[in-house]
Amino acid sequence: MSLVAPPSSVDAAVIGAGAAGVAAARRLTRAGLSVVALEARDRIGGRAHTIVREGHALDLGCGWLHSADENPLAKLAGSAGFTIDRTPPPWERQAFDHEMSPGEQAEFGAAFAAFEARVAEAAARGEEGSASTLFDPDSRWNGRIDAISGALNGARFAEVSIRDYDAYRDTGVNWRVAEGYGRLVERLSVGAPVVLDCPAHRVDRSGPVLRLETARGGVEARAVILTLPTDLIAAEAVRFDPPLPDLMEAAANLPLGLASKLHMTVTGAEDFPPDSQLWGRSDTPDTAGYHLRPFGRPMIEAWFGGDIARQLEAEGEAAFFAFASDELANLFGSNMRKRIEPVATSMWGADPWSRGAYSHARPGHAGDRARLKAVVEDRIFIAGEATSKDFYGTAHGAWLEGERAAREALAALGLDAGPAPGDDEA
Repeated sequence: MSLVAPPSSVDAAVIGAGAAGVAAARRLTRAGLSVVALEARDRIGGRAHTIVREGHALDLGCGWLHSADENPLAKLAGSAGFTIDRTPPPWERQAFDHEMSPGEQAEFGAAFAAFEARVAEAAARGEEGSASTLFDPDSRWNGRIDAISGALNGARFAEVSIRDYDAYRDTGVNWRVAEGYGRLVERLSVGAPVVLDCPAHRVDRSGPVLRLETARGGVEARAVILTLPTDLIAAEAVRFDPPLPDLMEAAANLPLGLASKLHMTVTGAEDFPPDSQLWGRSDTPDTAGYHLRPFGRPMIEAWFGGDIARQLEAEGEAAFFAFASDELANLFGSNMRKRIEPVATSMWGADPWSRGAYSHARPGHAGDRARLKAVVEDRIFIAGEATSKDFYGTAHGAWLEGERAAREALAALGLDAGPAPGDDEA
């Protein structure tokens, strides 16, 4: 439920109503606490955001139930009546052969597997540094490998920690929510007391009760769960008094990369295999990935990551479509320009309440995920995808961390931190 204004006093205040914030607010509410979730936007979901265009639910943010066999949101989606699409993801299939021959695809697959094996071996030896130092300098595929890093990390491998990249875990089971991931998170917020258009600006922790200053008045709380993206924490979008320099430093070492989406319609869609994929170029990371006919729709979803996403976002939304038009025309002929039309573009870096897509650890700072979620004074708790050791960068990682922070808060308040009745229900 969405409240008009926050209550003046609660047991626990949650800052942010994305996946982590919704998970925390649900758990605390079902445990019987008085709770409020303070959301700066006019909507729930954070970086899980679904819009409807051309009659289709389009995810501007997260779109895949990664590690779906372990992902709690997959179970909750089924319980809530959402449609789970189990079509294998396009990256597990042979790419559409307009881009590379089957032989080249196999060669690239082997090169990427060898790179990841070197990363795993280095991490096992306790080595740390930029993952790009483990590129094969003689490989023709390093540009493509860095393009994949743009999709996985929102940044090139030069900016990514060896140990942190190796820590990520994916069971290889990846599903989708046909009605939209953002809609799912919004649906799961039902019953959680959320106040929209209510950014929190300051947390006064000088006294026995935490005092929050928000755009809609003050709130006193015995516990606070902070679920903001790391770039906002590092920039002190919420100021703590006295300050928490360790928290801000850890957040700064886990910056948000940028991944941007462009949804387009395409005429003559039957020319393309449904749920197939290709990349614009193989010799540079400054290219886009193209998901052809997602869900079988007459659409193309373009994905831009890292430097190229930031460059195009700085130029404005139209730059994404211009770039995609050039790449697709190069792949399919100039007539392709007449067949595609832009529908929606994400601009997460320009969004003042995100400033990016998802976190990566800077080289040398893999341990800062644990440092970020260190409990402060047994009453301030941090949660989000960035605090997840092995599911960072995902909505379900954020969800699990929101539940973890709620359990810690319950224990600190002297309450049972175990699952509340119905906690696995939508």
